[in-house]
Amino acid sequence: MQHGEALVELSNVSMVYGQGANAVKAVDNLTLTVHKGEFIAVVGPSGCGKSSMMKLISGLMPVASGSLKLEGKPIAGPINKVGMAFQASNLLPWRTAVDNVLLPLEIVQPHRSQMRSKRAEYRDKARALLESVGLKGFTEKFPWQLSGGMQQRTSICRALIHEPEILMLDEPFGALDAFTREELWCMMRDLHAQKQITAMLVTHDLREAVFLCDTVYVMSDRPGKIVKVQKVDLPRPRDLDVTYTAHFQELVQELRSYIGRH
Repeated sequence: MQHGEALVELSNVSMVYGQGANAVKAVDNLTLTVHKGEFIAVVGPSGCGKSSMMKLISGLMPVASGSLKLEGKPIAGPINKVGMAFQASNLLPWRTAVDNVLLPLEIVQPHRSQMRSKRAEYRDKARALLESVGLKGFTEKFPWQLSGGMQQRTSICRALIHEPEILMLDEPFGALDAFTREELWCMMRDLHAQKQITAMLVTHDLREAVFLCDTVYVMSDRPGKIVKVQKVDLPRPRDLDVTYTAHFQELVQELRSYIGRH
């Protein structure tokens, strides 16, 4: 699959938590490029800086050294072109699924100033997005009326509603049972194909990384460095059956061999 031009470029990037004698280097000398429409994964041992990398790209943490660009321009502060979904769905319990999905449009410009005049249109868009991930009939339900998998689908819709340039997924399926997790892999695969989303997935699950992604980056123990770049050459669209093939298993084993070695 051919991808578009570079969307995010990290060049020799380091990031530090704290100051002076207490400073801890979280990531060191990171160089990678995410192209438009590409789905990448970042894997590695706990505490290796996977989530720190996300904070850098979304502009939530400053770069200590090196350069970080979005569409060729330096990232100097928080950017609204990012959608984020986490392991906890973080849905507001007093809002229905559709109203949870609408939340970014109430915050992010230009939608925020158009909310009053376009509310019905935005609601239809949110409902259509929820229905596209299998939640037809559940759009007006509250989080407590939804299963864990449904809550995560809602959370991912909320991250996508403002059509971000890049979707950041921080272990979004980590708390789900194996069956539900695989269902959501297929949902994510289909969303990526339909909408040509650019996505970055942080995960501990190597099968998940290989099934969903075009490129997998393996990070070392802190300070996190990239120790392996694995292209996933499995043709798309991928079916869950591919996870039982010898080549899929080889890719997973190859990645596993790099984790915790450095």
